[in-house]
Formats: sequence, structure tokens, C-alpha cells
Amino acid sequence: MKGAFRVHYTETARDDLLRLFDFLLNHAQTVEDFDLAQRAIDTITHEVESHLSRSPFIFRKASNNPFLRELVIAFGSSGYVALYEIQDATTVNILAVRHQLEDDYH
Repeated sequence: MKGAFRVHYTETARDDLLRLFDFLLNHAQTVEDFDLAQRAIDTITHEVESHLSRSPFIFRKASNNPFLRELVIAFGSSGYVALYEIQDATTVNILAVRHQLEDDYH
């Protein structure tokens, strides 16, 4: 579903998605694990684009800056976190993506 905001992935965020995908592929031991890697990336992009294109202000603040926020994305027994910034009245920039168990963004 399209909303009022355009979602843009920074180069860093795109690199994060590739890093997360590669991590899952490198640890895959079965065909299902390979499928899991693609489902994880598909889930992240779907959740980011569907939620943040419609209502980016409702998710948790990441700092004192009200325009810097995080979207928690459930996946399996843990999930992922997307750091984003609301640039203006029409654009949301995805700055970084990490696994919930990672210490910080890369």
C-alpha cells in the first residue's frame, strides 16, 4: 500500500541489507535456510515500505531529534531494526538496518 511518504534507502542501508543477506547465506545449511535469507530481506523491505510510507511518526524515537526514529521488524524469534530519518513532508530516508542482536548500526 502506497502512502504519502516516499521511502528512500541510503547506500549504507542498501549495504546493510546485503550484509544481512550474506550473513544468512553463509550460515545456511539447508535449502530452507537459503529460502529464509530471501524471506528475511523481503520481510524487512515490505515492513519498511508499507509502514513508513504511511505513518513514519508513530515509531520509536532514536534520539532527541524527533525526526530520527527506529522501526522494529519482527522476524522469527528476534528480528531487525531500521534506523530512519523523516527528511521532509514527503520523504523518509532509511539510514541503516541491523539485526536486533547486533550491538549497533554499522
